[in-house]
Amino acid sequence: MRVELFGLAMDTPGVTFYLWSPWRCSTLEHKLFDALKPVPHATLEKAPDELRLHVTDAKGWKAAVQNMSRVLKGWQEEASDAGKDERRSWRWLLEADVDAAGYDMQGEKSSFWLYLRLSLDRGGPSDGEKGEDIDLNGFGVQVWGAASE
Repeated sequence: MRVELFGLAMDTPGVTFYLWSPWRCSTLEHKLFDALKPVPHATLEKAPDELRLHVTDAKGWKAAVQNMSRVLKGWQEEASDAGKDERRSWRWLLEADVDAAGYDMQGEKSSFWLYLRLSLDRGGPSDGEKGEDIDLNGFGVQVWGAASE
């Protein structure tokens, strides 16, 4: 399947969305994961300490990105709707780490990981720098590498 994320395109056998330690996750992380459950052809897998959602077709991926973007744009607009003097933004962080043979630190075939970072800017121009970055450590996306032959 072909996965596209804002101009970056990859061919992959599948994508897995994770919600790690759900009892510790923020409401936003739960909203993101809940928005993925109605994605067509997605398979939900429950483990004692995490939830996984597997997507293996391109239409499911496009629906997932669209659903996540809706949740994040809603979170972004909450600040302006509540009349807060706060600007919110978000961005994707991509990460990959493999050894010379193409395996990660757990001995699994290489893959890309996508994480979200939120930014909160409070105050006005004369207030000095009041920015804050928050990493959503309970939510992640794994874009699988090619299956070994």
